[in-house]
Amino acid sequence: MNRKLLGLIPFLIFILLCVFLYQGLFGNPRELQTGRIGHTMPSFTLPDLMDDKKQWQDTDLIGDVYLLNVWGTWCPTCIAELSYLTELKEQGVKIIGLYYEQAYDPDFGDQFDINKLRAEVQAMLARTGNPYQFNILDLNRTLALDLGVSGAPETFLVDKQGKILLHHTGDINQRVWRSKFAPKIMELTQ
Repeated sequence: MNRKLLGLIPFLIFILLCVFLYQGLFGNPRELQTGRIGHTMPSFTLPDLMDDKKQWQDTDLIGDVYLLNVWGTWCPTCIAELSYLTELKEQGVKIIGLYYEQAYDPDFGDQFDINKLRAEVQAMLARTGNPYQFNILDLNRTLALDLGVSGAPETFLVDKQGKILLHHTGDINQRVWRSKFAPKIMELTQ
């Protein structure tokens, strides 16, 4: 190989590094590159957080446009968004909660007290407002993993056919709602 080509290798590595760093600096971390957008909700059968006798399946949600909001009482940002989500519910937006229990890991032999969790959730929602039609308990994080959830809060907009249209990381507030979710919902209802 001649010396001119060998001299270009460090320059090409520098250019690739600059492109990589530029994307990291100026990319929006709330815009997830999830592979689920445009796909249907993953299949699931999970219990209702507040009622042991009730099981929810992905097929139960077909026919409605809804937000699936991943949240937990341990999450300060989740708590901050509850009052705005409650306003949206009062405006007719259907919101389903996917409760993400951070402290439980069955692989480490953790004990789980469902009654304690229910009491925490009821107290939290009584203080902040309850935006949820119901809450799904994803204790083993099977649905969260299938959706590509990295934490809480995260919110998915799902259409009547069960197709995921948006995935937002972070809280839903007035600015996010107006710029991101409201236009999509307007498209779906026209």
